[in-house]
Amino acid sequence: MNQHPEKKESGKPRKSPKSEHQIHSYFNLVLLVILTIEWGYLLYDQQWLSLFLVSLIISSLLAPVLFKNKMDLELPAEFHFMAVLFVFAALYLGEIQEFYRLIWWWDIALHTTAGLMMGIVGFLLVYILNESKNVELQMSAVFIALFAFMFAVTIGTIWEIFEFTMDQLFGFNMQKEMLGDPSGLTDTMWDIIVNAFGALIICINGWWYLKKRQDFFIRSLIQKFIERNPSWFRR
Repeated sequence: MNQHPEKKESGKPRKSPKSEHQIHSYFNLVLLVILTIEWGYLLYDQQWLSLFLVSLIISSLLAPVLFKNKMDLELPAEFHFMAVLFVFAALYLGEIQEFYRLIWWWDIALHTTAGLMMGIVGFLLVYILNESKNVELQMSAVFIALFAFMFAVTIGTIWEIFEFTMDQLFGFNMQKEMLGDPSGLTDTMWDIIVNAFGALIICINGWWYLKKRQDFFIRSLIQKFIERNPSWFRR
């Protein structure tokens, strides 16, 4: 992989990878204990939707172990922390604790954040393919940004289909009824719009980074991913 000169770091002390790993592990352990207790309570109380959502959050906590064992892939601690925090805010606080109902902007904020995060995932995915020593691809900056955008919008659309399916089959209210629109269509459209807006922000920044080699706020994640998984990339 071609190396690009980076700006020298300032004299500020940085946390060592070991320190970051310890903080990440402690955070995971505390959250896992809390969610396991919640999972047991929900099972006893037969709250099946909430039980399923908590199970998804627990799965996200265990994701790094699965990636490491099955794919020999190590996720940067920062990205996993953001992902878990988002899933916790969306599923536990939003659905189980009813923040979507109690705080009017919670749904908009979470779907915008989802677009940002899925844009990052899509960008990382295609960037890795482009730089992988196992895949012979050379994609332009425009294509990488477009792929990341389409990836984020597709994931957001699949989630809306999931919400619609749950509402239709089990009578849930995942597609929130809004004033003057009991069908949930307005909520769905706003979710898709803000998700696409969040993805667009990431993709424009990603294109600018690849084209102009200017600062990009997920560049450190890309660099850490490459450093943790050198066998996946060209030298």
